[in-house]
Order: sequence, then structure tokens, then C-alpha cells
Amino acid sequence: MNKRILTVTVGEPLEITLDQAAQTLEALECDDVPTPYFGVGFANVTQLFAVFTPQRWELLTALRKHGPMTIAALAQTIGRDDRNVSGDIATLMDWQAVEIDATGRVLVPYSAIVVDVRMPQERAA
Repeated sequence: MNKRILTVTVGEPLEITLDQAAQTLEALECDDVPTPYFGVGFANVTQLFAVFTPQRWELLTALRKHGPMTIAALAQTIGRDDRNVSGDIATLMDWQAVEIDATGRVLVPYSAIVVDVRMPQERAA
């Protein structure tokens, strides 16, 4: 089974992302194989929900349940219009949540999608 995990973060400080990048570069410079990391980040929950809408989560769920399928088959499976599903798939591809294979079927290339939401820092009184 595919062990790739997509990590979706919300509100993560930029320093953490930069530290991960620096560790990867350091491993490459030492001829080590870095641990694969697949992630996307959002500044706030509003941005997350603009991309990962309930309808798009439904697409991801259907693909995980039924496996790779064409956009037309996916639209039929969930009872939505092909054109709207196609637009949602394009957005999810932009955010690395889905891929299209050589046969034109859409798939979720991850064993899991983990969402990590961090509360904004508390203001000093």
C-alpha cells in the first residue's frame, strides 16, 4: 500500500516550513536520501475551506472508496455535473491532493491526508 501522506497545515509558522526545507537541503548535500514530505499550507482556516470544500472532500472520499476513475465516472458516482467535478479536480490537482494517471483516471496518491490546524497565537494582555 502507498505510504505517502499529504500534510495540510493551517497557521503553521513560516520558520517551521523553512526549517524542514533546510533539513532536506542538508540531507541532499550529505548525499543522504531525505524523508519524503508532501505538504501544503494555508495561513488560516478560511483559506483551507476555500480549497477543501465539502464537495471536494466528497470527491476525495469517493476516490478513496472506489479507486481511480475518470472524471465522468466520478461525477456519475457522486451525482454531480461533469463540468463542476472537472473544475474541482483541477483545483485539487493544484493543491497536490489528486493526480491523473496515464490512462486519464483521477486518483488520490496518498494513504492519508492529515490536516493540522493551529490556533492563532494568543495576544498579550
